[in-house]
Amino acid sequence: MNTIEATTLYLCSSYISMKQFTIPSGYRSPLIGSIKQQRRQTDKMKKDFSPTLLPLGKLNIYLARHFGFCYGVEHAIEIAFRTVDENPGKRIFLLSEMIHNPLVNADLEARGVQFLQDTYGRELLPFSMLTAEDIVIIPAFGTTLAIEEKLHAIGANTQKYNTTCPFVEKVWNRSEQIASQGYTVIIHGKPTHEETRATFSHAAAGTAALVINDMQEAIVLGEYISGVRSGDDFKAVFSGRYSDGFDHQRDLQRIGVVNQTTMLASDTQAIADYLKQVMLQHYQPEQSAERFADTRDTLCYATNDNQAAVEAMLNTPADLAIVVGGYNSSNTSHLVELCETKLPTYFISDAEKMVSPNLIRHYDLHQKRERETTGFLTAGGAARILITSGASCPDTVVAAVIEKLAVFFNAGELLETVTASWQQN
Repeated sequence: MNTIEATTLYLCSSYISMKQFTIPSGYRSPLIGSIKQQRRQTDKMKKDFSPTLLPLGKLNIYLARHFGFCYGVEHAIEIAFRTVDENPGKRIFLLSEMIHNPLVNADLEARGVQFLQDTYGRELLPFSMLTAEDIVIIPAFGTTLAIEEKLHAIGANTQKYNTTCPFVEKVWNRSEQIASQGYTVIIHGKPTHEETRATFSHAAAGTAALVINDMQEAIVLGEYISGVRSGDDFKAVFSGRYSDGFDHQRDLQRIGVVNQTTMLASDTQAIADYLKQVMLQHYQPEQSAERFADTRDTLCYATNDNQAAVEAMLNTPADLAIVVGGYNSSNTSHLVELCETKLPTYFISDAEKMVSPNLIRHYDLHQKRERETTGFLTAGGAARILITSGASCPDTVVAAVIEKLAVFFNAGELLETVTASWQQN
């Protein structure tokens, strides 16, 4: 990222950080709120990514500099809960999960909100049951053009109840820009993720589009571009992930890369650099600028901040890391991947997963299931624990994890003292 881009990102994120949203008080934590407020005041330029130390006797907790609810999430939550409050007696539906956090989605369900689809786009309730009198909320991930058309046909007001994150819309705008210049849009994202499906839909409306999941698939794509692969098996290799009428010989001559906003920044940059190099080698060097669109980084500020904060936090000597968030949260899973490169990491959805100092139930990203680990804390010994959470995780969930750890180390009173100290600052 060059200086101009970095400055623009800072100005954008600074403006966004000043926005105040009305969200349920049960998602706010006095301790974490005080820490975040003081860190913002003392580091307005966001240059200090060092973690915050909570000294609790034998337990030292290091909180990442940036974690938890981002602008897009708070924006979506405010609209959703306000919609419920302002429309008593009306049927209210969500296209799918508001965000990838079980607590928030359960709270909305408890208030009568019904889900039309699951996170993979499978129908839970038939769209045929909807009427123009019903309210349908579009989640923070956005939705496809096909579903928007369905809702318009029913008479649903999709604009008033649209909570799509502005940074997701930024990717759509970038895709539209390069589509208008004749480039094929290559989307780095998880093919089944709501946001990727929505971005693909918007991109494919204006140009050829293709979704790739990782660097391995980028290398395969490069082989089609360079002619190493004939293309006979292209449709089988990328089944279900290319736009109608996609012709690899025609549509891979000029490309640009955008991404699902929650992917690892380093992965997206590496994929873009690799594909640009493939174009440079396959075509004349003087043509490379025409062959590869300059899309720059389409990750959101919160994804960048949270990942940078984890990378800085990992420089702190520690015994283990705990990452808190929904198991189907993409941005949270990437924080887990970063932590796993350095030390034992436990991905949990809430404090209840820490059953005792000897037992923790946590999600294994590689096996795609929750499993149990015994002895995750040293009996009677000291512990240095790094903690972060995803952009859709309420601060109260993280606070509950801290409180549970404090109980394990008989540090409840110390935590009260530390909390009071932060609140007085």
